[in-house]
Amino acid sequence: MFYFSKRVFMDVLVVGAGPAGSSVAKHLAEKGAEVLIIEKRQEIGAPKRCGEGLSRSALERMGLEPDPKWICQEIQRARVYAPNGKSVTAEFDGPEGWVIERKVFDKELAKLAVEAGAQIRTKTELLELERDRDCWRVKTNRGEERPKVLVAADGVESQTARLAGLNTTLELSDIASCAQFELSGIDIDPEEIRLYFGRKIAPGGYVWVFPKGKRTANVGVGVRRPFAEKPAINYLQEFVEKAFPDASVLEVNAGGVPVGGLMKDMVLDGFLAVGDAAHQVNPIHGGGIAEAWVAGRIAAEVIAEALKHQDWSKSRLNEYNRRWWKERGEKLEKLWKLRKVVESLTDDDLNWLADQLSGEDLVELARASKFKLFASILVKRPKLAILARKLF
Repeated sequence: MFYFSKRVFMDVLVVGAGPAGSSVAKHLAEKGAEVLIIEKRQEIGAPKRCGEGLSRSALERMGLEPDPKWICQEIQRARVYAPNGKSVTAEFDGPEGWVIERKVFDKELAKLAVEAGAQIRTKTELLELERDRDCWRVKTNRGEERPKVLVAADGVESQTARLAGLNTTLELSDIASCAQFELSGIDIDPEEIRLYFGRKIAPGGYVWVFPKGKRTANVGVGVRRPFAEKPAINYLQEFVEKAFPDASVLEVNAGGVPVGGLMKDMVLDGFLAVGDAAHQVNPIHGGGIAEAWVAGRIAAEVIAEALKHQDWSKSRLNEYNRRWWKERGEKLEKLWKLRKVVESLTDDDLNWLADQLSGEDLVELARASKFKLFASILVKRPKLAILARKLF
């Protein structure tokens, strides 16, 4: 049985209650806009499609403070493994990041939106939409909404963007296929994350081990075509059988992550895409929480101005394209170029690179993505010198 909300007409309808959607809603509601978030799932934050790692710099960009409610584990070290098993360890001065509980974290972000004045409706799925003069007619399984502006924040598969007519097509090589187990009963250093690289173990990506406590961790893998010859879950099972043969699996998650294909145009008349729906993800490690939150803030500021001037045309909303590319897009495009260089390295190259890198180098690369430092190491090997030039 359908029912219609008391407020069919509104300023902004956001589809998706992840970090991107909550950010748009929070920042718009703070400016006095009438905002509704709809979420097709019955629980915000589930199922998770994320390693649940959050760096200190990412949290700072979000303007948030670490909260014990959603922190599982502080991280002090990162150990990176080459294909031959050699490892390099980065020791950080204080907590460099946290492994969080996304099911709690996403709810807390949603609460920020509600506290600012937005409304959220779960188990509400967008079915159809059409443009109707200066607003949208949005049909859901629970009725119809008539927003002036529609925001797609419903992830990499964004049905909203597709129905609105925005081209969000990705090349297969720009989608990471990911699988993750939450494992218990394993022996790990709870303050250390581990990353494993190699064409056999994780072609086109890497394996991660993110501790959630003394004996529990998220262990996952991301792989990409055309490098991977089998599903991500197969690579993950092979790794876990060797590394943690006695572990128990508490949870299984899988999904796709955009790691490229940055969009030059993310707007239509009365429409914007944010977060994974707009491919706003770090192309190196696939992290998108902070990117989604920042993009949501930028989108909200542009929408607020549009509402103020009673003009939410594409030409007005294009300011979102301009501002996002200036603040984040140009940096992410450079990281995409770095990813293209890294993915062209053979296992032999990666083994050689592990011999060249120090722990201090890893700290610098992790904190600042220093292209000059990485290039200066590559040029030491003649066959890699030409790759180094592609970073600039």
